[in-house]
Amino acid sequence: MVALSFQHMNVRFGIVVVYFLATVSSAFAQQKVRLNWGAISGVMSAIWVAQEEGLFKKHGLDVELIHIASTSRAIQSMLSGEIIYTTADALNSIQAVGAGADVVMFCEGVNRFVFSIMARPEIKRLADLKGKKIGITRIGSSTHTAVQFAVNKAGLAANDYSLLQLGEVPNILTTLLAGQIDAGALSPPTNSRAKKAGLFELLNLGTDGPEYPSTVIASTKAYVKANPENTRRMVRSLAEGLSIFKSNRQIGIRAIQKYTRLKESEFLEDTYVQFRDAFDAIPYVSRTGIQSLIASLGEKDSKILQLRYEYVSYMRFVAELEREGFFKKAGAK
Repeated sequence: MVALSFQHMNVRFGIVVVYFLATVSSAFAQQKVRLNWGAISGVMSAIWVAQEEGLFKKHGLDVELIHIASTSRAIQSMLSGEIIYTTADALNSIQAVGAGADVVMFCEGVNRFVFSIMARPEIKRLADLKGKKIGITRIGSSTHTAVQFAVNKAGLAANDYSLLQLGEVPNILTTLLAGQIDAGALSPPTNSRAKKAGLFELLNLGTDGPEYPSTVIASTKAYVKANPENTRRMVRSLAEGLSIFKSNRQIGIRAIQKYTRLKESEFLEDTYVQFRDAFDAIPYVSRTGIQSLIASLGEKDSKILQLRYEYVSYMRFVAELEREGFFKKAGAK
């Protein structure tokens, strides 16, 4: 009887151990998600570093990277459930929310316009763009917003110039060099190549532009609410990728090289430096930038004017990392 009792105890103990291990395994299982990166630009560096250095897996995510080169298309794919997270332009995100879409920004990409308005050599002033053709990726994209800021700065009206939609940033440079357009909005590394080719920089928005969340990380409010742990893991992975990028030149340049397919060391170096300096150490979406966008868009849409920063931006997970001292530790490495 005693021997039998011990045997039963061992069986029960074994069951408990198996259940415990299964629970732990489930807790640390890799959660599959799809993340869209939207541009062949160094602005995607935190994502690229997180993928290449295994940070998503480290934090419990099995991430499939998708490339959709249009914020509006990416948001549509996200709302349909094809992807979970996406890079986006804050302007498009706010417009989507104003139209009733379930979109929320939860992490910064970059709070500056890291673009140069590049033009043919004979064009020396923004005002000279009157009557000219200007290249962008798509209507509603960050390149479009960057061009709008530049032409508004020059006092040009919408009918003073024409826009050509060319799909990807590198296509803008190719078309510009072919003489089919007169100017375009180029981000690193493409603006570095444009300068090397002899094109003229009319405006560097990274240094002379406004505080503006040109790239954010977004999802749906429904998904973030139902899956807070996955979103927490995403933010932690991106924040670590950002910290590594800013502190480790070799890793940063290697990631840029792989995804942009650049080979020239001078362009890689210039791209790395531009984004290292542009990225904030703590990836909060700019409150000032969002409030400015709401005010600007609200002039034509009263629904948008009623929006508040907290409604369109959910900074809980970034704030958690800051309270933990994550960014101080990362900066000390």
